[in-house]
Amino acid sequence: MLAQSLSPTPRNPVSLLDLVDISTHALRLAEDNAKICAIQSQKNEKKPQNTFSVHQANFLAQDFSKFASRINPSFDIITSNPPYIPFDELLKLSPSVLDFEDPKALFGGPSGLEFYHAIAQLVSNEGILTPNATVALEVGHDQASSVENIMRATGRFRLTEIWLDPWGKQRTVIARA
Repeated sequence: MLAQSLSPTPRNPVSLLDLVDISTHALRLAEDNAKICAIQSQKNEKKPQNTFSVHQANFLAQDFSKFASRINPSFDIITSNPPYIPFDELLKLSPSVLDFEDPKALFGGPSGLEFYHAIAQLVSNEGILTPNATVALEVGHDQASSVENIMRATGRFRLTEIWLDPWGKQRTVIARA
């Protein structure tokens, strides 16, 4: 998900959300959820309001950065729960995961870090992030330090931190421009 603005504030009363996924099913679910929350899918120039747009795209495509810059450049927030399971962990997954989850939503390439490298490449482009942007990434059980280093290596962030889940596991990397 790419989000230009997360929530309305007195200085910025309108949120503009752009959701990106390779899965048409995930995008339909996002549209359904937005309708339930009464979030409009179209911008109304006469009456500013919270809106969202869905875009089917592949983060790993060579031209994804170019695609993202056309969506709604200068994002305040980018969040992602990308596929992060390395291929070598396939046989270790429980049947409850393997039998019911879309493999595209699970496997993040040979190392499990390919999507994080793609996100780092995206945020490295001039104009993608606003000056005080935040990037929040869910990570696999042993990937937090690696992902934090990937984000630091972009040179775009003044602060990075790792957040723990309720069970004390490192599950989220936060990077602040």
